Amino acid sequence: MAIQCFPVDRVASISKDDFLRQYKKSAKPLVIEDLTQNWPAREKWSVDYFKSTVGDTMVPLYDSERSTDKKHQHAAAVTMPFKEYISLLQAGEKNLRMFFFNLLAATPVLRKDFEFPDIGLKLFKKLPVLFMAGKGARVQMHFDIDMADILLCHFGGKKRVTLVSPEQTRYLYRVPFSFSSLFDIDYDKPNFEKYPALKNIRAEVVELNHGDVLYIPPGYWHYVQYDEISFSMSLRAFPRQPRTLARMLYNLLMIRPIEGLMRRLVGQPWNDRNERRAISKTHRRLGIT
Repeated sequence: MAIQCFPVDRVASISKDDFLRQYKKSAKPLVIEDLTQNWPAREKWSVDYFKSTVGDTMVPLYDSERSTDKKHQHAAAVTMPFKEYISLLQAGEKNLRMFFFNLLAATPVLRKDFEFPDIGLKLFKKLPVLFMAGKGARVQMHFDIDMADILLCHFGGKKRVTLVSPEQTRYLYRVPFSFSSLFDIDYDKPNFEKYPALKNIRAEVVELNHGDVLYIPPGYWHYVQYDEISFSMSLRAFPRQPRTLARMLYNLLMIRPIEGLMRRLVGQPWNDRNERRAISKTHRRLGIT
C-alpha cells in the first residue's frame, strides 16, 4: 500500500493574472514548462558547463545521514571544488548533496544565464540558491524555514518531488523543534503499521525535466528523489502577509536557535526525545493507540 498521490498541475505557459488567481492565491503547486524558455541556462547549464565555468569554486556539501548527538542539522560535512564534487557524482556518489548554495555570491558569472520572471511574485534578487545531488539521492520530507514562495527552476536529469500541503502536517510525524518529518520514514514504501497516520495523506507528485519550473507555495512539505544527476535553482519571494511573516520570524529567531542550543547542551538525548514525541504527539492528536 502506498501514500495517495495525485499529479501536480502542469502547463506550458500561464499569464501573471492567471497564476496569481489560480495558484498563488489558492496556495496550489504548479509546473510551468516554458518559463525558462528564453534563458541561456536552458541551453547551457549542465554538469560539464559548471565544471568548465565555475569548477574551481569551493562548495559546502551536506551528507544524507541522520543528524545525531551534537551535530547541527544544517552543518556541512565537507567542502571541495565544484568540479571535484561533480566528478564524484558522475562516479556514482549519492550521499553528498549541495544545499542552499548562494549562486550569485559565489559565482556571479552565472547571473547572465537566467532572468527573474515576471510572474507576479516579488522575488528576492540577491538569493538565487542551488541544490544538487546524484542519482539515487533523497531529501527527507521537510518544509522551508523562510516560508517563501518558491520557483524551483530545474536542470539536468529527472527529479521527482512529492508535495504535501501544510494543512496535513498533523499526519507527517513532524519532529519538534525542526522543520522535518521523521528521518526513518520512507515515503516511497511507507510502513503503515509503524506510522499509521501516513494513510491519511493526500500528496501531489511531479517528475521535473530539464527547464521545468515548479511553484512551491509557502510552508508546503516536499520530499525529493533524484532519478539522475540534476540541479535546481530556487528563486524566492519572502512573505509579506503579517501571519506568514510572523511565522518565518518565529522559525528563524525561536525554533532554530533553541534546537541548535539544546543539541549542544544535551546532545543525543534531546534528539531521541524529539523523535519519540513526533510519534506520540501525532498518534495522540489522531486518537491512534
